[in-house]
Amino acid sequence: MDKAELTYSRAGLPMLLAVPRAAQLLGISRSAAYRLAASGDLPVRRLGGRVYVVTDKLFDMVEAA
Repeated sequence: MDKAELTYSRAGLPMLLAVPRAAQLLGISRSAAYRLAASGDLPVRRLGGRVYVVTDKLFDMVEAA
C-alpha cells in the first residue's frame, strides 16, 4: 500500500476502530486482534469498558513494518 492509498484509507475511517473492525482491516482473526491488543502490540484506548484501536497509530504501525 503506498502513501496515497494510506491517506485515502485513513480519511474514510473514524479516529477509533472497534477491535473486530481493525482485525478485518489487518486480515487477522478477531481473537488474534484481541491478543495483540492485550499484549500492547496494537495501539489501543479503553473507553467505557470497551477496547478501541487508534486508527492513525495503526496505520503508522503498518506503514513502518
